[in-house]
Amino acid sequence: MARTPLPIRSHLAVLGPYGVTRDELAALLADEPPYRVGQVWDALHRRAAWPAEMTELPMALRERLAVALAPALTPVLLREADGGETLKWAFEAEGGARIETVLMAYPDRVTVCVSSQAGCAMGCPFCATGQGGFVRHLRSAEIVEQVAWATRERPVTHVVFMGMGEPLANYDQTLGAVRRLHDEMGISWRRLTLSTVGLVPGIRRLTTEGIPVNLALSLHAANDELRNELVPINRRYPLARLAEACADYVAATHRRLSLEWAVIGGVNDRPEHAEELARFALRLGAHVNLIPLNETDGYRAPGLPRAAQFRARLRALGVNATLRRTRGQQIAAACGQLAGR
Repeated sequence: MARTPLPIRSHLAVLGPYGVTRDELAALLADEPPYRVGQVWDALHRRAAWPAEMTELPMALRERLAVALAPALTPVLLREADGGETLKWAFEAEGGARIETVLMAYPDRVTVCVSSQAGCAMGCPFCATGQGGFVRHLRSAEIVEQVAWATRERPVTHVVFMGMGEPLANYDQTLGAVRRLHDEMGISWRRLTLSTVGLVPGIRRLTTEGIPVNLALSLHAANDELRNELVPINRRYPLARLAEACADYVAATHRRLSLEWAVIGGVNDRPEHAEELARFALRLGAHVNLIPLNETDGYRAPGLPRAAQFRARLRALGVNATLRRTRGQQIAAACGQLAGR
């Protein structure tokens, strides 16, 4: 007996395969045996397979699902660096918005850096993303799909929300993506990291969620005068309020806070800056990640010796600090370089 064709709702194609709940998928497959729901769901989340690749399904069903659950992101560029260990995608999303995603493979892990917004409204002047302005929030489905595209290249072990945008400014969609990555893709809370420039209300909300994800604070300055310049949102949420919110998050989740510090030549790389950072970090028991700036208009890189001196000063003050190896710089895939161009 001929089966009734699947209903194809246009909004599903826009949201992509990760914008559909399991119940919606069941409704979409109402004319199929019930076990098909589990087959499709697992293939999407555990194998990152597109419907046309699900060879366990009949060809006719694959063809119909390929239309109903078409990817929401269209890759327009894939570049590689570091001998193929760093990959960067540029995707086009609904409405023509451009976003970028970076995969970094290491001997012990594979990390994908996802975007939570197209562009960014935070206005940090040393960041290429911020210089480009804000376009729109990404849906949780578009965030999860970035991980799926990366998984198709390498088995992803860690996800960091450090790409384009401010994750806590897109709170609900970001948390929806985080939960799906954990619940359905099997990535543990401890391997998921949310980065923020310091949106205190978002940190407060996150503290109540009961999900012990890693929190990374993009600090870049530990005095309010300089931070007001480098991270304009600091004018609304100054360091004292920010430190209090971070302390409460650490107490609630028992996760160590990470402080991200872009080392900017002649701006925040002097001994007095190290001393201010040390006081802030030690109070919170935080780990410091030092990231030599990838040059943008008006701001210069410190040079590796200068960055190493800064790290040595922090360590002498008792701070656990690491100097991050720059990856993907030659393909504009490094921190602060993602611009969706």
